[in-house]
Amino acid sequence: MAKYKQIKLSPFELKAMEAFWKLGRACIREILEEFPTERRLAYTTVQTLVYRLEAKGAVRKLRKIGNAHVFVPVISRDEAQRRLVSDFLDSFSGSAGPVISHLAEAGQVTRQDLRDLEKILEQRRSRRKDSATEDPKPE
Repeated sequence: MAKYKQIKLSPFELKAMEAFWKLGRACIREILEEFPTERRLAYTTVQTLVYRLEAKGAVRKLRKIGNAHVFVPVISRDEAQRRLVSDFLDSFSGSAGPVISHLAEAGQVTRQDLRDLEKILEQRRSRRKDSATEDPKPE
């Protein structure tokens, strides 16, 4: 997990990763076809993008078929989303309060969202309590 925390993805890279997550494994041409047709990208642009993702450790080559390399995602959508949210919260000194307040005031938080959040917080409290009450191992 710590390895993935180092990977920062641009919005353009995230679009390519969405294609990888959707397809599972793909060659550059398949990723190119996942981009909107009204703004068709050059093959070499997508090739550069995929190679950049490979250098960052977000995808890896699985095999070569003819002249085409097949790539697979190394990081999951959840890991990428966690990184994005962490980076975003860093701009608020790590505090989620202003973001949560904004979402609530904008009406973008439902009662179900709040119930889900409460469950997550309760699970974290339970895990902390369980780990604090475990007997220390003898040295």
